[in-house]
Amino acid sequence: MFMNGEIPGFLRYLNNISPLSEGAQAALIPLLRVEGIPAKHTLQAINSSCKTLYFIQEGAARIYYFKDDKDVTEYFALSQSMIIRAESLFSGLPTVKGIETILPSTIISIPAHFFFKTFSEWPEIERLFHLLIRASYLETLVRLEQLQFNTAHERYQKLLEASPELVQKIPLKHIASFLGITQVSLSRIRADLR
Repeated sequence: MFMNGEIPGFLRYLNNISPLSEGAQAALIPLLRVEGIPAKHTLQAINSSCKTLYFIQEGAARIYYFKDDKDVTEYFALSQSMIIRAESLFSGLPTVKGIETILPSTIISIPAHFFFKTFSEWPEIERLFHLLIRASYLETLVRLEQLQFNTAHERYQKLLEASPELVQKIPLKHIASFLGITQVSLSRIRADLR
């Protein structure tokens, strides 16, 4: 029934969040596109509108922007997670942020327009989407609290706990930027943990 082995795994992931009927799953399958993407590939360019939702089946991607000519990483999506530029997806407007892969990745993309059209016929898909967005919002709040209350060492530990094998492969400059510290400080933290 499935053309690609990645799609059943993705459907299991969705069903663990909120169960979907066979009809709802059948409505989603034609929208799903599975691709192998190399590292440093731009999925969504800066100053473009977000029109696609991405699920990182394997690998890693980031949301980034430039401030004072410095490349800043705002968000990491590691294996088994979603990545979207929500402010652009919901407003339809371009943003100063982009999405790129950090590592070679297997990605499932879903065109937002067609995905949203399924909501009227399949309320369970809309409910699933709301749960995904709610989880993303809570994750953002936790990240803000970590920036306010946790040390850089503690923030790095939390990132490392999420996926140690992937974090070890992500360039230090992106991790340091995400943690709000310099690469030198990050190198010290990593040395302390060895």
